[in-house]
Amino acid sequence: MRKEKQILAFILTAISLFSSIAVRAQDDYKYEIGGMAGTSFYMGDANKTKLYQDPGLSAGVVFRYNKDLRWSVKSNFVIGHVSGDTKNSGNKFPFDQQASFSRMFYELGSQIEFNFFNYSDKFGYLGAKRMTPYVFTGVGLTFGSGKKTFLDANIPIGIGLKYKMKDRLNIGFEFSFRKLFSDSFDVTEKNGQFDLDSPYNIKGSIFKNNDWYSLTMFTITWDFGARICPCLNSD
Repeated sequence: MRKEKQILAFILTAISLFSSIAVRAQDDYKYEIGGMAGTSFYMGDANKTKLYQDPGLSAGVVFRYNKDLRWSVKSNFVIGHVSGDTKNSGNKFPFDQQASFSRMFYELGSQIEFNFFNYSDKFGYLGAKRMTPYVFTGVGLTFGSGKKTFLDANIPIGIGLKYKMKDRLNIGFEFSFRKLFSDSFDVTEKNGQFDLDSPYNIKGSIFKNNDWYSLTMFTITWDFGARICPCLNSD
């Protein structure tokens, strides 16, 4: 009888140990932190339609909270450069006047992301995939340097693709536009001469005659903050 009890105790201990290992193997992570780098360009009075005209470099840091396998909240701080020249715009300005600008900008923002697929290298029974496209939008604040500084809110609208290379390590790519709410992002100094703040003397509105800028970024992040049995949406 004693021997049988010892065997039973051993079996129960083994089951408990293997169960613990199996649960830990299904760990998911709540947070990501990492960096991003890429290019930025401006669209406004000096560039109405051309993508990647006068591109500059941009880089930043990113923090992501993964609510579940579909929804995330991301925060970022980005430093970038934009420039433009009306000679390359294809537009005709009053009295054939021309202007150019170049400036650094700094952005602090947050976005909500929606993954097209459940994103994970685990949870195969939920159809989770190591790679997924996603869309995002949110709100941010943009500061521009120069003799005439710039400060305005922005609305980011973008798409991306993320891939989990291995447990905890993610790489990604995203393209986005940042909509601004004023027409002076391309004005670095105000000296009474022609500039790109309403060059046609047409007052803009929230949807019209305002500047934009775009970011094309590659990202790399590291997962942390393990959670077991996360709340998943299997729909």
